[in-house]
Amino acid sequence: MIVQGLTCRQVLAEAALALAQTSDTPRLDAELLMAHALGITREDLLLRHLDAPTPAAFAALLTRRLTHEPIAYITGTRAFWTIDIAVGPGALIPRADSETLIEAALDHFGAAGPATILDLGTGPGTLLLAALALWPQATGVGIDRSETALAMAKANADRLSLADRACFALGDWANGIDQRFDLVLANPPYIGTAEPLPADVAAYEPAEALFAGPDGLDDYRIIIPQLPRLLTPGGIAVLEIGHMQAEAVSGLVDQQGMAASLRCDLSGRPRAIIAR
Repeated sequence: MIVQGLTCRQVLAEAALALAQTSDTPRLDAELLMAHALGITREDLLLRHLDAPTPAAFAALLTRRLTHEPIAYITGTRAFWTIDIAVGPGALIPRADSETLIEAALDHFGAAGPATILDLGTGPGTLLLAALALWPQATGVGIDRSETALAMAKANADRLSLADRACFALGDWANGIDQRFDLVLANPPYIGTAEPLPADVAAYEPAEALFAGPDGLDDYRIIIPQLPRLLTPGGIAVLEIGHMQAEAVSGLVDQQGMAASLRCDLSGRPRAIIAR
């Protein structure tokens, strides 16, 4: 796309048309890329810079998005809850639907919050750091099997000034953990190996953070039996699920003698199981 001499407003309209076959949110994608090229926020772009000249860097960013590369990998960041998470290849991109887990925990603990938090499969630190930002008195541990993801998590904790309350370690779910926690969070892989995925997910995000056996339940079968020894009295675990997995995951919780309840996301789809 030739952008020389054109305003941001003009190029955004063209870019949105070009992205219509690639993205479900073509105008939003174009605006996020333009703001990144300008080094400003999207809000600042829309309020003050629509008639500014388009930066030359925008064309290359748009080309990357047209190949289905995720916006978060292009810009290097994704907003989640009240924080911004830096993210790149090798780590799962935070999704707004995962905020359902934080909302469920907030409803349970209120403003007082939990004292201790465990985040299993922490990725770039998404759930743990959002919880620590919400509850300033809490401390937490994030576990992941990916050294790449853990490096991002540690960098995010430093950038958000949360490193003094967050500890990250390489591990296989809760194996070897003998501490108890008030809150256990987990967004494990839950996609069946034969399930189709959008191109920007399948081609770019790490398969080990997505797939969990033929029925997508393999990791729940590992995590849920660990929960009774991980939770303090009155503590809860909040597990993200696929929208068709509520009954199966609740059944796994029941088998451990725990009570399971369902939490839906803002679209009304099943999104999390709360175990206590």
